[in-house]
Amino acid sequence: MRTVRAVNSMAYSAKIGPSILSSDLSCLGSECVRMMECGADYLHLDVMDGHFVPNITFGHPMVECLRKSVGQDPFFDMHMMVSRPEQWVKPMAAAGANQYTFHIEATTNPGNLIKEIKESGMKVGLAIKPGTTVEELAPWANQIDMALVMTVEPGFGGQKFMEDMMPKVSWLRSQFPSLDIEVDGGVGPDSIHKCAEAGANMIVSGSAVIGSDDPRSVIALLRTAVAEAIQKRSLDR
Repeated sequence: MRTVRAVNSMAYSAKIGPSILSSDLSCLGSECVRMMECGADYLHLDVMDGHFVPNITFGHPMVECLRKSVGQDPFFDMHMMVSRPEQWVKPMAAAGANQYTFHIEATTNPGNLIKEIKESGMKVGLAIKPGTTVEELAPWANQIDMALVMTVEPGFGGQKFMEDMMPKVSWLRSQFPSLDIEVDGGVGPDSIHKCAEAGANMIVSGSAVIGSDDPRSVIALLRTAVAEAIQKRSLDR
């Protein structure tokens, strides 16, 4: 019976979210549909403002167009790499975003922002850059839906996975057993097992999935690695 209880207490599950910035941006709607058809659990949308990170991508008008194009089903996880995350909460909610993930380094009042996001009807994600300690995220962990541990410096795709970020994931998993923990940056078949063993359950993967000849099999491989690690953790408890 003990094992059954432990399995039931695992509130999180394996979810794979392709980073759509890696796709052909000239046909973004159809690329999103293709990813969902290949088994993606959600879509990860990178918003960059040229201030918080050096790159510029897109904002809420494109999210609104995407939502109209792909319908209500896909879960949009907005990764807000922006200097003033407070500014875009209402526009993103109105555009059809499901989760608003902001960087703790970008705000002086995380508590207010968390409250505002929840009141707008979105889930709350809180992200930390590689140089930020996990202890800075910890005070907010019980108020958020997801913690994002960046495994590259935010701002550009195609960077090398930083394995030395895994202790942050392990610590979060040990302290907050039911929290959704996302990793983003350089994650693919080569690095998924390290992420899964550390306790990450929401996996953002860009080029490894979207650039693959067979995205469906890559998504399945990533999900299986995470699901097996979750099962092992539940049996070890």
